[in-house]
Amino acid sequence: MGLGAAAGMALGDPPADYGSIAAVGLFVALMCVCIIVGHLLEENRWMNESITALFIGLGTGAVILFASSGKHSRVLLFSEDLFFIYLLPPIIFNAGFQVKKKQFFRNFITITLFGAVGTLISFTVISLGALGLISRLDIGALELGDYLALGAIFSATDSVCTLQVLSQDETPFLYSLVFGEGVVNDATSVVLFNAIQNFDLGNINTAKLLEFIGNFLYLFSTSTILGVAAGLLSAYIIKKLYFGRHSTDREVSIMMLMAYLSYMLAELLDLSGILTVFFCGIVMSHYTWHNVTESSRVTTKHVFATLSFIAETFLFLYVGMDALDIEKWKIVSQTYSPVKSVALSSTILALVLVARAAFVFPLSLLSNWTKKTPEGKISFKQQVIVWWAGLMRGAVSIALAYNKFTRSGHTQQPSNAIMITSTISVVFFSTIVFGLLTKPLIRLLIPPRHLSREPSALSEPSSPKSFLEHLAANSPGHPDLENGISLRRPSSLRLLLVSPSRSVHHYWRKFDDSFMRPVFGGRGFVPFVPGSPTESSVPLLARNEN
Repeated sequence: MGLGAAAGMALGDPPADYGSIAAVGLFVALMCVCIIVGHLLEENRWMNESITALFIGLGTGAVILFASSGKHSRVLLFSEDLFFIYLLPPIIFNAGFQVKKKQFFRNFITITLFGAVGTLISFTVISLGALGLISRLDIGALELGDYLALGAIFSATDSVCTLQVLSQDETPFLYSLVFGEGVVNDATSVVLFNAIQNFDLGNINTAKLLEFIGNFLYLFSTSTILGVAAGLLSAYIIKKLYFGRHSTDREVSIMMLMAYLSYMLAELLDLSGILTVFFCGIVMSHYTWHNVTESSRVTTKHVFATLSFIAETFLFLYVGMDALDIEKWKIVSQTYSPVKSVALSSTILALVLVARAAFVFPLSLLSNWTKKTPEGKISFKQQVIVWWAGLMRGAVSIALAYNKFTRSGHTQQPSNAIMITSTISVVFFSTIVFGLLTKPLIRLLIPPRHLSREPSALSEPSSPKSFLEHLAANSPGHPDLENGISLRRPSSLRLLLVSPSRSVHHYWRKFDDSFMRPVFGGRGFVPFVPGSPTESSVPLLARNEN
């Protein structure tokens, strides 16, 4: 099926050609408005671009609803394929590509503990709470599978919105925890949801539960391995063939296409595309990015960030406009009282609050207990921020709810319709209220003077001189580096004083320098082409240093 046909299927009543042009034109115009408004609100301590896009989407939906005399509020139906195949991959890949790798892997055990074990705890609390509380609201015939599905749906945090409300530069530790947990959490929630859909709930026993746990571990490990393999393959191809000799466009294209291919392969093999493309991004930033030409490095950094930004903006506009879909709200208003609708949404929101607290604080204590130095421990104030920032629910929850409670974006069953409207209500309330208050909460609990601002991964040098300094720092064996860009020796010295020199990272660097980088390239193993700027600049720098 072609893209035109797919677009036509997703459109409402207007003819396919006219509708496609109108829909695309409207969304492009709205994204321009979001960018302008986001720029004007850049210094605002409350607003961020995701909330701005939600409000603009809501406003546009209201205008369309009024103009159509209450018939419809959207030009596109909410499509799981559009979300999971086109919008989510560039967002997650760019997050992996830009993430501070040392910070992420230093907290990898805690991140996995929060993302996997924490999600299972959250799923259990929400499912049991829904079974005990929502069943008393008498909203219709819901089965055990529906309550378990609610647990999976509302265990999925909004990792996209986390990118907007937390700063990787100002709060790198919190960012790595909350966002890293969000990626693992999204993958775990999707796996849980799919497992529930295929699980025989009438025949639950210990063997089935052990099989489920084994399947999850298999999925997590194979998805990660696939992402790492795709990243290494791209690094090897670019290092050996060195496309930059003839065309920088080719090496940029091969990076983009192989990253997207890793996601699609994972989906085809019933693995987690989210985990696969995330780890592919990490590996590409460590090896592949250093194998391309200087101009391609700048290009890829901005292209990936731009694609991610556009996908995020489109996504929140999309959700905002879909929220006012009159079909679902009419069914709910005709069947249930407003009090019952509010009670259901409030119950779900309360379960989300309790479920997150049920794992963040206990697992933080467990994580702190395993840490030997105070630097890696999570303080109580940081635990509160981790709890609060992870309360936001987003498009993953909406996509899973549509998968469970609708057929092709439509539903006529009142109990399904109220589940969709309640999911939308919880997503909007959590994104807007919790999202608005996250930045002020961080400033309240962690004053600005205690925030550490460091250059972000792959940050652009401010001048040619600074780029040469980066090249000097990028030489093998340089002790200060996180992603080959930090020149802050005090932080490295501090690390040396509080952690043993023969650490896991020490042995990984030795293995990386001895075996991985000679084969796959990376910092210090960049292929030179005669007459290239890289070749001429490095000896010049060496002479200047001598």
